[in-house]
Amino acid sequence: MQETAHENAFGFAHLWAAGDTVSHTVAIVLALMSMASWYLILAKTWDWFRARRAARAVAAFWSASSVGEGLQRLREAGDDSPYAQLAAQANGCNNDCEAATGRLASRFDPAEQMERALRQQLSGTQAGMENGLTLLATTGATAPFVGLFGTVWGIYHALVAIGISGQAALEKVAGPVGEALIMTAAGLAVALPAVFAYNTFTRANRVILADLDAFAHDLHAFFTVGKPFAANSAQIHPMRARAATEAA
Repeated sequence: MQETAHENAFGFAHLWAAGDTVSHTVAIVLALMSMASWYLILAKTWDWFRARRAARAVAAFWSASSVGEGLQRLREAGDDSPYAQLAAQANGCNNDCEAATGRLASRFDPAEQMERALRQQLSGTQAGMENGLTLLATTGATAPFVGLFGTVWGIYHALVAIGISGQAALEKVAGPVGEALIMTAAGLAVALPAVFAYNTFTRANRVILADLDAFAHDLHAFFTVGKPFAANSAQIHPMRARAATEAA
């Protein structure tokens, strides 16, 4: 019975009950930061897997007998596939850009209109892929300091308890110090996954954007010259080459 009471005295419930408004606020802020980070981590991971699946459909696009059939094959990998959106933008510009008159954009050369449309689509795709990364970076940079603030506040409570009692008895300082150490560990536990995820997704986005840029160059060449660039596919599309190797 005494051992059970000792465990409860240093459990999370006791620490929460012994904390004040400031310590509770720090704990809630860390919990919210952790939930937001893990939501973004899971969402970005799912987006990455969908992008890899969409990349495998590009080969089917170029093997199609018509642009419409190629677009349909790209959309089969996902209606929101960035490759399908890029190809649809290029095809739409090829059909409509030259016919548009009375606008500033119509004064561009047809090839420049195509390049402008593809560049705008790539910019929008990049903005969507980078959405949420700022929160991950902010969480990774600030969570340790939020936990450190909780640590400082807990040590302050320990010092106040010592001053009131007039003696550094273990029962007077163990609770506040334990609360302080838990805040430090919680801050690190929130920050580390966010930092790792930010670095991982930054590199993943860079690889996807490089592949999309190469696909955009192929589309530009196809619609303005009549055929895609003749080059080493593994060099232009490293992501698709790797995906084809894994599928084999």
